[in-house]
Amino acid sequence: MPDFQLGPEDCLFYEYIAPTRENGFTMIFFNALTGDTNNWETVIGPRLREAGHGTLAYNLRGQTNSKFSPGLKLDVDLIVNDAIGLLEEIKPPRPIMVGLSIGGLFAARAWLKGAEAHGLVLINTLRRDGPRLKWIGDALVRAAEVGGLDLFRDLFLPLLMNEEWLATNRSNFLKPEPEYASLSPESGHYKLLAEAGREADWNLPYERLDLPVLVITGLQDHVFLEPDVVDDLFSKLPRGQRVDMPDAGHLIPAERPDALANSLLSFIKEIS
Repeated sequence: MPDFQLGPEDCLFYEYIAPTRENGFTMIFFNALTGDTNNWETVIGPRLREAGHGTLAYNLRGQTNSKFSPGLKLDVDLIVNDAIGLLEEIKPPRPIMVGLSIGGLFAARAWLKGAEAHGLVLINTLRRDGPRLKWIGDALVRAAEVGGLDLFRDLFLPLLMNEEWLATNRSNFLKPEPEYASLSPESGHYKLLAEAGREADWNLPYERLDLPVLVITGLQDHVFLEPDVVDDLFSKLPRGQRVDMPDAGHLIPAERPDALANSLLSFIKEIS
């Protein structure tokens, strides 16, 4: 797959397939900080393409195959500007932005800065700055410092994922003799957690998101979900729609990909 070159040492890895139907949309997928294009391509991308729509999935600088210059700060502004540049380069027809977790924040800020979109999908994105969120951001970075992404997953997946997924996947984690290793402060995932995640400004002007917005919430998310906050922020959206998933947690593309694909296809029909 091609790379979008951002400089001599910097690029974005992406996978783009154009719509095959007349007036088809293109779903633009924005990863979470530890995400990857594979999160979208296992089930969701093929389902959308079967319906004739296009897909564009890419990895942030610092994620798999997306390179960055030594010392570069991988903060929210850089990520948003990268997304805008990629969309200007590819010019996907009739884009709909789909963001998971903080990926929804990146997508919303890209649209507010002028990126074209016919709709916006925020998956477990709605949250408000405060002591609790700051503590979580610090704890995520601390886990990566002590034991890398393996410790990160062992600690947080039981709180992020639904019960069924945990029962099925437990044997893939919590190894009897784990070999935890700290992440280098110069590694991509560490820098994303520390410079984008921990320092993010979550105070989005939701009232200015005047386009169709679908808010999808996994009710088994025991880390980021604050129901009263979601209700309040959703009420500010001028053209909001909402889907709550009682059997999903935070990482819905991995937990309930078919249900997510169904919600995306329904949203497309609503705005067509």
